[in-house]
Amino acid sequence: MDLRQLVKAWFEKWETGDFQNIPVEENFKHTSPFGTIAGRAAYLDIVEANQESFLGHRFEIHDELYGGDVASVRYTSHKAGHSMEVSEWFFKGGDRIREIVSYYNVGKVSYDGNFKNPEKS
Repeated sequence: MDLRQLVKAWFEKWETGDFQNIPVEENFKHTSPFGTIAGRAAYLDIVEANQESFLGHRFEIHDELYGGDVASVRYTSHKAGHSMEVSEWFFKGGDRIREIVSYYNVGKVSYDGNFKNPEKS
């Protein structure tokens, strides 16, 4: 499976809730504003424990760039009337996704333009 097919499968698995079958390697690494999770099992354990946060999203893909074993996808994630703008880098390893690096806003911006950290609100 080429990287374009893997990325498509990644989004399909999330939209259908079939997260146990995401196309990632055993040594998969996911980095986001929350930190880095190393290992497929550790990642799936976190998803399993937090399904209400991870599942039920619909993805609106805006841009996709592919080059060899690296891809970048910019999209909007929609869930229950809320949306989040995301950019992700996908790195292929063998026949699966080896690593994903995600960028998105985890805080809130007030109307006065100041950043509000939700953990300290």
